[in-house]
Amino acid sequence: MEAAGASGIAAGLTGYVGEGGVSGSVQSQGTTIQWASDQLAADNEDEIVQSLYDNGLSEDIEIDILAGAWGGGRQSQYQQWLSSGREKPDVFMMDTGWTIPFIVREQVVDLSQELPEDAISTIEDDYFQAHVDTARGPEGNLHGVPLFIDLPTMQYRRDLVEDAGYDPEGENWATESMTWQEFSEMVSDVRSQNEDDIDYGFTFQAQSYEGLACCTFNEFMTSWGGAYFGNPRENLFGPIGDRPVTVGEEQVVDSVRMIRSFIHGSDAEETLDDYQQISPAAVLQWDEEPSRQPFTSGNAVAHRNWPYAINESGAEDALGEDLGVMPIPYAATAEEAEYPGTGGPVAALGGWHMTVNPNSQNREEAMELLQVMMEPDFRLLLFEVIGWTPPQPELLETDRAAEVPVMGRYLDQLRVAGENAISRPVTAIWPQQSQRIAQQVNEAYSEGGNPEELMSQLQGQLEQLEQQQG
Repeated sequence: MEAAGASGIAAGLTGYVGEGGVSGSVQSQGTTIQWASDQLAADNEDEIVQSLYDNGLSEDIEIDILAGAWGGGRQSQYQQWLSSGREKPDVFMMDTGWTIPFIVREQVVDLSQELPEDAISTIEDDYFQAHVDTARGPEGNLHGVPLFIDLPTMQYRRDLVEDAGYDPEGENWATESMTWQEFSEMVSDVRSQNEDDIDYGFTFQAQSYEGLACCTFNEFMTSWGGAYFGNPRENLFGPIGDRPVTVGEEQVVDSVRMIRSFIHGSDAEETLDDYQQISPAAVLQWDEEPSRQPFTSGNAVAHRNWPYAINESGAEDALGEDLGVMPIPYAATAEEAEYPGTGGPVAALGGWHMTVNPNSQNREEAMELLQVMMEPDFRLLLFEVIGWTPPQPELLETDRAAEVPVMGRYLDQLRVAGENAISRPVTAIWPQQSQRIAQQVNEAYSEGGNPEELMSQLQGQLEQLEQQQG
């Protein structure tokens, strides 16, 4: 699973047979809207389509959900289709991490010019704003309707924590995050009290891959008050070449030293005092699934991951209600941090939007589909059937959401994560930048790494890319 929203990432979509049709499409006298989605949606097509009709979609609009295998490649497949001017698929489910480049290339419809004003106002006023911002063009217009949001949290063994003498409920761990120092001391203590049964303290993802750049490093850095390009509210999405590069600053370097302390211990070079050794060196080769498996099987105290892992670990045949969930810890509060939008219990933003193919011959029907998808009943159906978290905070406060198995127990934690979400700095040059970031950060986390030197080198590399492309 890729990092930027591990719920539903697919490769080249299957069933596409050319300009005029899709294998298995339902043909009728009405209109067929082809929705490029993922395997999860395709597997639940009957319930999804019925809910669309129940919420007002015209009965003469057929919905055909296209899906593909898990893995990478969906972005390039979309790019191929849209660059060639194909009329199908009509609508695309796009990752928040790469919607903006499609917008900049004018490959998706400007919905601010197409959807009714009340629909646009609802998105602007009632959705998680960090999510909405990843669907905006340079002019501020919306080019996507948020479909679901993906938010990481800190998961932990509540049974072991309570047995060790801690009181997660009394101390409001569900919504009031702790500092990284407190977290490391707690995890170390719990593991030491269970050292005969538990091999790992804290497991997470630090492999040199997109997930490190977009998400784990982004979280660690931002929770210290650091940032890629200074003030995220001003510079996160550009302008390329005209924004400060700030990954060499002390708070960023200290976030690296903290992770080195977690992995190598505070007696190692370039680490921080008072931070405990709680993570195995294996995290340097782990992405989502290898890091999750020890925790779900009961062999780790705490684990950082996406909502899908809550479903896995909170299942009755896994940890069940012994699973605890809290927001991501922090080193600096939002008030202490220099840059607005940094500090506090930040969560790397993942999730997906619905966008419209500008070459579609069914634009009116596509707009009707997007409006029906905004209905609360449909959003909650997706949460119930697939586990896709609604992008509206108010839906996480409903009784119906609370009744969803497993996930319904952790709605407050998801809401806090959504309110503190930080996106990756998505621009046209992010793919090149993220590769450099992942390589340098992974090396800095490794035993012989020099955080100050490597972050200074990274700053120079990012500055050079900015100047070349600006």
